[in-house]
Amino acid sequence: MSSVAKMHFVEQQGFGRMEGIESERQYAALMFQPRVVGVTVAIGLITQSPALFLALSALLWWNAILPAWNPFDAVYNERIAGPRGLPRLGPAPVPRRFAQGMAATFMLGIGLALLAGAVVLAWILEGFLVAAMLALVVGRFCLGSYIYHLISGRSSFANETLPWRRV
Repeated sequence: MSSVAKMHFVEQQGFGRMEGIESERQYAALMFQPRVVGVTVAIGLITQSPALFLALSALLWWNAILPAWNPFDAVYNERIAGPRGLPRLGPAPVPRRFAQGMAATFMLGIGLALLAGAVVLAWILEGFLVAAMLALVVGRFCLGSYIYHLISGRSSFANETLPWRRV
């Protein structure tokens, strides 16, 4: 993926404009959580475990409401950034927190649908979640952050941060 797409991703998440190695490092740090969550979601899709989706929902709500105590950021800071001398992650800006809340809501819906035996509804929500996660992990596009910027009246900025957009 191009450096420009990574730079746009960092901006879309609510961080200021960064270029070069600074942008690359911030991008790598910000992708730690989605990659871990993505693997966990894959396990949830295979097992169709409502408990797993409900636990992920609770964890992501925790991150959105209490960003200074995000366990993913704490693990990244302690196990990756610290030993390698990389910049540490601080509390997430509002666009990233909105995206976490949006993902948490989808996972809550999936967990509750599975508990209620509404398998078709769970599959539909899982399809939306998988599409959004693939766009995030593979396409460097965060649907939640993008929607945040749109509803905040910043549609021009939102469109400027699309991964295929050139500087």
